[in-house]
Amino acid sequence: MINNPLPPPIHPIRAIDLPPLEHTRLSNGLPCYQVNMGTQDLVRIEAVFWAGRPYEREKLVARTTTSLIKEGTLRTTGAAIAEHFDYYGAGLSTPFQLDTGNVAMYCLSKHVPEILPLFMELLTEPAFAPGDLQAYIKRKQSSLKEDLSKPEVLAYRQITECFFGAEHPYGYNSNADTYAALQAEWLHEHHRRCFHANNGFVLISGRVDQATEAYIYQQLAQLPARAEVPAPRLLLTAATPAELRIAQPGAVQAAIRMGRRLFSRNHPDANGMYVLATLLGGYFGSRLMENIREDKGYTYNISASYDSMRFDGAFHIETEVSPDFLEPTLREIRLEMARLQNEPIPADELEMVRNYLMGSFLTMIDGPFNWAETVRTLLVEQLDTTALQRLVETVQTITAEQLQDLAQRYFNPQDNWTVLVGH
Repeated sequence: MINNPLPPPIHPIRAIDLPPLEHTRLSNGLPCYQVNMGTQDLVRIEAVFWAGRPYEREKLVARTTTSLIKEGTLRTTGAAIAEHFDYYGAGLSTPFQLDTGNVAMYCLSKHVPEILPLFMELLTEPAFAPGDLQAYIKRKQSSLKEDLSKPEVLAYRQITECFFGAEHPYGYNSNADTYAALQAEWLHEHHRRCFHANNGFVLISGRVDQATEAYIYQQLAQLPARAEVPAPRLLLTAATPAELRIAQPGAVQAAIRMGRRLFSRNHPDANGMYVLATLLGGYFGSRLMENIREDKGYTYNISASYDSMRFDGAFHIETEVSPDFLEPTLREIRLEMARLQNEPIPADELEMVRNYLMGSFLTMIDGPFNWAETVRTLLVEQLDTTALQRLVETVQTITAEQLQDLAQRYFNPQDNWTVLVGH
């Protein structure tokens, strides 16, 4: 029996070795990225198309098209599809992203020949039946009515509109009339224009033998190739940041959203802002959590983050508090942002943030599916895997002075929107 009272030594993570990633382009022009690793005979295939909000011609068409793809094809009903996937223990999902339309399947490797042909049928022959569309509209209108009673939902909708504008793909909000206006013809047009081999890529992850790999590529090569959708020209509505207060009588909690529009991950300050937002409110030991939750007890959770999309990005802070604590919480948030502008970050705090982020990078590459999701995020943001290595380097080398400079440039109160709901 081992009797060692001393814990094992703790060593800082100094480097990240990225897992392998294979890339090929099929005969139809479809780029395919493969993460062939893992210990289980499980495979996940995700088709990613430039078919999100920036590419739609009518509001809500992108999300609706992606959502209804799995509801049936010209040859197979949605119920039959669900039964077929269930029989083989397979899964089907349509994870919506702002910039892309995604359709994903997973199954045991040995069942790929039974599942992939139906998956391809979904990608190429969706029915968008009027009955399915009307049922979808009713569900979304019902859930929207419930959501609009929640301060946190109202605050999120308002601040994204403030960042980008009420007509911008990243800023517009849905309402009951927008859902009611949807037409099946719009979905067919969006699908034909955006869901094809020259307008996206596919990620294959899991343990795949050579025969299965060849079969997958043979099936994916049948995806039609049409003209690539050109990058959209997105117009921003200029507005002066302000504080907006939205009353919601009877609300138990008030929602706080603060922040500003920033930039995409291609901006030279993007990696530094990722570190700075983490230090402010991106993990449990962050300044906002230590002050507003642990010390003051105003809230259960508060966070700050830098979120990036293909064409833009934003920094925002979010929390929910009792209306009695609304004003004190606002003061403390602004105090912490000002401290980062005016005071150098202590070395031990910066080291703690480095260690946290390096650990999170390990999670991002742990296993085939996590690594594939990380690759997908990079590709959607027009980056490659070297961008992750550059982010790791920034985390390891950024100085307190550089972070203070970023805070001085991007945390100015006059540049930030504040939205308060339920006060």
